[in-house]
Amino acid sequence: MIPGPIEFEPAVLQAMGAPTNSHVAPEFIECFGTALERMREVWLCPSGQPFILAGSGTLAMDTAGANLIENGDKALVISTGYFGHRYAKLLERYGADVTILNAEVGDVVPLDRVEQKLKETKYKILTFTHVDTSTAVLVDPRSIGALGQKYNVLTILDGVCSVGGEEIRQEEWGIDVVLTASQKAIGVPPGLALLVVSEKAMKVWSDRSTPVGNYYGDWTHWLPIMNAYESRKPAYFGTPAVNLVEALNVSLRSILAEGMDIRFARHRRSGSAIRAAMKALGLQQVPLADDIAANTLSALFYPNGIPGADLLREIHRSGIILAGGLHPDIKTRYFRIGHMGSVMQNDILATIAGIATGLENCGYQANASTALQTALSKLNTI
Repeated sequence: MIPGPIEFEPAVLQAMGAPTNSHVAPEFIECFGTALERMREVWLCPSGQPFILAGSGTLAMDTAGANLIENGDKALVISTGYFGHRYAKLLERYGADVTILNAEVGDVVPLDRVEQKLKETKYKILTFTHVDTSTAVLVDPRSIGALGQKYNVLTILDGVCSVGGEEIRQEEWGIDVVLTASQKAIGVPPGLALLVVSEKAMKVWSDRSTPVGNYYGDWTHWLPIMNAYESRKPAYFGTPAVNLVEALNVSLRSILAEGMDIRFARHRRSGSAIRAAMKALGLQQVPLADDIAANTLSALFYPNGIPGADLLREIHRSGIILAGGLHPDIKTRYFRIGHMGSVMQNDILATIAGIATGLENCGYQANASTALQTALSKLNTI
């Protein structure tokens, strides 16, 4: 129950374990093309250009930045934690003039503050982290997408910890790039960087006056490959991660079979149940309010006087693996629970029971029964 890599469906693991096919075999070409088409459906962006690259979520961030930034371009970064700052540093590597709007730990940047910056300065791109994995803070992508359209700024949504779990309607909300990694709510082992790019952003890229500064991530190399696979033709620039793409296609099929609205609602129920149960146990979450708390993971402060390492060890004795802190300002004071992808009701209840038992074993009075009843009421009613 960590924020990735998550637990994977048996069918996905079966695809990972199958004999590796040629990247130009007809069966794989069909698989790759289908996966690209399914990405548009999962991202809810029918006119977008999908990219599937071998790499991590950081590569997805890097690819978007490298292709859309030229030296001297102005970029506005909304930071709600560790990964906002990472994006700022990344963009600076490509020569961007970066302005960072920092939120207090556990909070979001007020929308009027973002709009004021957009009024004052003409920015080329605006980046934001939908769910920052370091704080479990959730931002509102719809409102930010609307600001991007109003001020003609390209918007890049870092959805590493949200795509496939949190509600994203890329095309309807006018978001230009939505990126993620395979090992989170998309439900595939680590190793794929996934992006869907709007027609507007692709036009900005094609009109750039200087070469892309990243050779591997240059869309000049990858766009013909994506187009070829989607046209069911062989192509080569770099060898794709064949088994991971096979697994991705299986997972995307499963996600679409569940249905995006149903999947979004399931994650909202899971997030609400965890938050309510942790409150019943007397734990305080890092996000300052429930309406800015993620549904794909939760971040909770350790109780006063309870050493974090001891608590995580005791929870582990119940068969529940959680993650420690990541944000440098509070790293030793909190822990994180991942509840995304194929996580179901029994997983949520087992996690709550394991945390309650761990707290009791550390000398903290925890009412497991109340916490579980509270969670069940959320799981059954929302």
